[in-house]
Amino acid sequence: SWKMPIETIKLTAKLKLKEIPNGLDALFPTYREIVNFLISYAFENNITSFYRLKKETYKSLRKEYPELPSHYHYTATQMATMIYKSYRKRKKKGKANGKPVFKKEVIMLDDHLFKLNLEAGVVKLSTPSGRIELEFYPAKYHEKFGDWKIGQAWLVRTQKGVFINVVFSREVEVREPETFVGVDLNENNVTLSLPNGEFVQIITHERELRTGYFVKRRKIQKKLRAGKKREELLEKYGRRERNRLDDLYHKLANKIVELAEKYGGIALEDLTEIRDSIRYSAEMNGRLHRWSFRKLQSIIEYKAKLKGVRVVFVDPAYTSSLCPVCGGNLSPNGHRVLKCECGFEADRDVVGSWNISLRALKMWGVTVPPESQPMKMGGWKVSRADVYELYKLRLTRTDV
Repeated sequence: SWKMPIETIKLTAKLKLKEIPNGLDALFPTYREIVNFLISYAFENNITSFYRLKKETYKSLRKEYPELPSHYHYTATQMATMIYKSYRKRKKKGKANGKPVFKKEVIMLDDHLFKLNLEAGVVKLSTPSGRIELEFYPAKYHEKFGDWKIGQAWLVRTQKGVFINVVFSREVEVREPETFVGVDLNENNVTLSLPNGEFVQIITHERELRTGYFVKRRKIQKKLRAGKKREELLEKYGRRERNRLDDLYHKLANKIVELAEKYGGIALEDLTEIRDSIRYSAEMNGRLHRWSFRKLQSIIEYKAKLKGVRVVFVDPAYTSSLCPVCGGNLSPNGHRVLKCECGFEADRDVVGSWNISLRALKMWGVTVPPESQPMKMGGWKVSRADVYELYKLRLTRTDV
């Protein structure tokens, strides 16, 4: 019998520690010292292999830090290898110079260094002075990870305290898609091309939301001199913006997955290189660099997989400039409307979402019965179907 393909979902949970024992504070500079020694060694000897770096440095590090559990050396070597590889990539693109340095208050943990008990709210951690038990604050969302597999973790020290960020994974069955819902993500709306010939546009107000908070931060920076109060206000509004956007992205992803569930597939644009290709005005560049489309895509992806819906990524080139009916070039015909010589005319977001779904079908080799294609729409004029607002904008006034 045919078995559904299995895919793995990975999510990270933040666990905030209640108390930080003294010994833990000393661990951060020691770990940073080791990682920087390893980066320098990799840099001087041009080593990108974890095994080679470990083999050549392990004995001397064990000698220098005899109290430290050996797996801290392993994870430090992993960190150093990743940092040096990333530095080499950036250097090739002309984006890095000098020598790479690790400055973060972060310690990578593997399954030998920590044991997590979610129900009891405790983490057992190996330290130079033996195993210690650390309590963390429970959060409502932690409950969903009860039956998930525990992977790597990171011990992170910030101004707000010390956290353990744990990666949880779960295997899910993802069914073969019957067809795909094309999803065109924009700064202010999301347009979906449904296989039944309908188009749904969800107004998100993300652009106004981001611009509102950006303007707020500018006002604070102009009115207040650099200092504690200014930093606190900027941090407060930064946090508020992140929370509002997270809330928006989760609601949006839920809606998209709900609409796509019966078809079994979602098609998104592969936007991994978009930041490198942004070449607009300074204001537009700033806006697009602030837009976290990859975060939204990853939320859609894991929520879809949890429901057994497959997500595919298609080439984004020309999705909004080619006719989905005949493949010809489209020309502007009034505000946001595009027209083709074959008589097809539609809103540019509708064109984008439709082309995304067509590319996914081609890539996947799925044939669609003609009656389910949006081409059936009378006289080639495609109007937006269901347009609704997902999020009402509420920006509070600030008196600085």
